[in-house]
Amino acid sequence: MLSHARIWAAIDALAARHDLSASGLAKRAGLDSTTFNKSKRFAADGRPRWPSTESLAKIMEATGSSLDDFLALVRPRRSAGSIGRPNGSPSVQPVNLREVPLLGLAQAGDGGFFDDAGFPAGQGWDTVSFPGKDFEDGCYALEISGDSMLPLYREGDKIIVAPSEQLRRGDRVVVKTRDGEVMAKTLLRRTPELVELQSANPDHPDRTFPAGEIEWIARIVWASQ
Repeated sequence: MLSHARIWAAIDALAARHDLSASGLAKRAGLDSTTFNKSKRFAADGRPRWPSTESLAKIMEATGSSLDDFLALVRPRRSAGSIGRPNGSPSVQPVNLREVPLLGLAQAGDGGFFDDAGFPAGQGWDTVSFPGKDFEDGCYALEISGDSMLPLYREGDKIIVAPSEQLRRGDRVVVKTRDGEVMAKTLLRRTPELVELQSANPDHPDRTFPAGEIEWIARIVWASQ
């Protein structure tokens, strides 16, 4: 049965499968970031609101998922422990959370928090937990400040950075220059001579640096939005 609760749970599960929040999934699909917010799932009078077929089609296209993939999330497999439960309700699988260090983006330019490869070091880190794949050790979180990454990231959003992940053109990255400037951008091009970065916000210019001026670049792999 395609119940209201199961449809919304499947959307949340699809987002988690791709290391996204519900807001991040909506953005990836070209939808308003609030489309899948919990506040949008019920009307003011308490009546359930259902996601549109258009929005479901867009998130499946954005994640490369088929209808069968999505329906498998709507109808999760039952464990033996679910036999005999009212209505045959499926067991709830726990979400594995990983705790990583957290630092403000503005603080990241100060010395002592990272080694030369962009891995967390030193003291003064808080921590934050996030769901997702088991990336290699060295992941950490930065809290966004400023508006250069709007509408992708807003001030206060937390991004998870994985220095060990391979970089590709189009990746969202955090970059630290040898002058101590730290920024979240999109990687346009990286050669032995230069690094080209794109700002998501058109009010902020794109940036180009000689490769020698870059201290490190690390890929953004998840965002809490």
